[in-house]
Amino acid sequence: MKSNPPPTPIRLITHNIRYATSHPFPGELPWTDRKQLIINSLYFHTLHSPESFICLQEVLHSQLLQILVCLNQLSSGEWKYIGVGRDDGQEAGEYCPIIYCADAWKLVTWRTIWLSQTPDRPSKGWDAASIRIMTLGVWRHWKSDRRVMGCNTHLDDQGEWARTAGAKLIVETIQDYMSGMSAEDPLPVFLGGDLNSGRSGHAYRVLTGQGSPLRDARGLAAVQYGEKNTFTGFNRETRPAEIDHLFVGPNKYAFWQVRAYAVLPNRFEDGVYSSDHRPVVVETIVGNLNCP
Repeated sequence: MKSNPPPTPIRLITHNIRYATSHPFPGELPWTDRKQLIINSLYFHTLHSPESFICLQEVLHSQLLQILVCLNQLSSGEWKYIGVGRDDGQEAGEYCPIIYCADAWKLVTWRTIWLSQTPDRPSKGWDAASIRIMTLGVWRHWKSDRRVMGCNTHLDDQGEWARTAGAKLIVETIQDYMSGMSAEDPLPVFLGGDLNSGRSGHAYRVLTGQGSPLRDARGLAAVQYGEKNTFTGFNRETRPAEIDHLFVGPNKYAFWQVRAYAVLPNRFEDGVYSSDHRPVVVETIVGNLNCP
């Protein structure tokens, strides 16, 4: 029987960085003015955590390349990403990338799933206003040989049916990947994303409900820090909301010890918003349950 790998510390980050629009909202500065704030935040929060996974939303191809170039200039490790533009499955439209350090993780496989009735190709689903996707990857940790599956998504901001049906498709997809899981080679999973759904929303309830392997990391955290709401807009008149989330699972064969959960600032004393969303950071340790 394969011996259990030692527990692995993993830092999870999710942040909707706001796409580089040519028509900013009132109070929103252009991406050129916000870019370094986002990059500095990601660098700071991964500086001593090469096992980090970074889930970003609303990322255009040019933004993604700039972030990767700067992270690799600042860091000693090699940062890579998985993901595609949602509009054509290549570089057009927004990405939901997962950024990881190749010095810590070996990529095993990855794919993009369109949240629609035709998940294998670029398509808009149900009553969605925009094309929506989930990025999914499986990695193996170089040191411990532990596998981890990570997912990142951005659900629709208009269609409740699309959010709910998309959440169901996400759960079904994760369950399919986990179906071959064993005590000898468990597959712990995380999901980050902007759900455009609070805790009372249908999509959130699907992802955390009966039959789903996922649990909200916030509710599992030994320590919570920072704000509650993750969406702020670009001015104080916007109604804030808790719509960005990190989930972990399952309880079978593997466990996540969520040590700390934080919603961190997107605005400091200079009054500049790095994004209309705050970053969410979770400190975890993943290990194996005792084999039956």
